[in-house]
Amino acid sequence: MPAQILTIRPFIGSKDFAVSRSFYRAFGFTEVIISPKMSYFNRQGVGFYLQDAYVQDWVDNTMLFLEVADVERYWAELAALDLPSKYEGVRLVPIRQEPWGKEGFVCDPAGILWHIGEFTKG
Repeated sequence: MPAQILTIRPFIGSKDFAVSRSFYRAFGFTEVIISPKMSYFNRQGVGFYLQDAYVQDWVDNTMLFLEVADVERYWAELAALDLPSKYEGVRLVPIRQEPWGKEGFVCDPAGILWHIGEFTKG
């Protein structure tokens, strides 16, 4: 039997570490400070490391997919946070239907693109 995998935790960058930390706390993640230049953000057992590091080509090409059980409900909660009015550069792109399911997009303050989606069941 192969070894059990428990999580995958990507490392992402930030243009302004303090702003990104604030954004991800507002986004609903809990922050655990690892060091002055790195934090771990977690929500319901899903997490990632945020670094005080910015390489434009890297950040501009970083995408994360967050699978949720009910994208319409999650999106309503996310929209209610009104993050674009609170953080420069943050954008929400409404949910769209795809052949595999539904997804909306969130662009964080550094330009990292989050896909928030729900796969079609069956």
